[in-house]
Amino acid sequence: MIAGSRLSLNLITVDHWSLPEAAERCAAAGIGWVAPWRHQLAKTGVERCAEAIRAAGLAVSSLCRGGFFTVPGADADNRRAVEEAAAIGAPVLVLVCGPPQDGDLPAARAAIAAGIERLLPHAADHGVRLAIEPLHPMMIGERSAIVTLGEAPALARSYASPHVGVAVDAYHVFWDPQLEPLLASANGLVAAYHVCDWLVPTTDLLAGRGLMGDGIIDLPRLRALVEAAGYTGPIEVEVINPSLAELPGDELLADIKARFARI
Repeated sequence: MIAGSRLSLNLITVDHWSLPEAAERCAAAGIGWVAPWRHQLAKTGVERCAEAIRAAGLAVSSLCRGGFFTVPGADADNRRAVEEAAAIGAPVLVLVCGPPQDGDLPAARAAIAAGIERLLPHAADHGVRLAIEPLHPMMIGERSAIVTLGEAPALARSYASPHVGVAVDAYHVFWDPQLEPLLASANGLVAAYHVCDWLVPTTDLLAGRGLMGDGIIDLPRLRALVEAAGYTGPIEVEVINPSLAELPGDELLADIKARFARI
């Protein structure tokens, strides 16, 4: 693996590149970690993606995403997700847990808890840790009924297993007035950490994220809290914003590296 910083490029940031191209560009830029998404694996093929990552000398910080436990077919799809994570050497599968059906939030949360419990033995068998990602409450109707840093660690801890943790995404949690005590309560559970920035104005709630330093998130403070909770692994830059495709690739990666080092 390329030696260097903890910077990992979450490949949704450069979703306009194929995974082999992203791996080659990251290696050339001296970025040693990547975090693919499953649709990128599907587009190129899991085996070819694994080969491209190995050939570039990269390590994988996580695979996104499993979850959506509230929709039909979730169990089979999540088992495949675990297998794909193992195949590319991803130690963590990020779970976007799924929205309520017919507005029934208690039923959604129960389905999520039961779905993770069913998936856990398969994840343990493959050496993959499941990371429950609480999303911003604005996404509760479309993506996840798990929306706070209070419920995600509590759910993870309920399984009493080293193969379940939480994913902390700055975009989704920075607003919480209880951020400090909640992260402290997640000590030992943080399995992934994602950074970007919240732009003002925000033009798109999903795909209007900014590069670090362009918005209002206090990223140095958040990093300190995450590390105080015991996390010392790779830090994924996950910037979902299609406008990044307009930038020259080498300049984008150089800018990401510079911002990461500075912030």
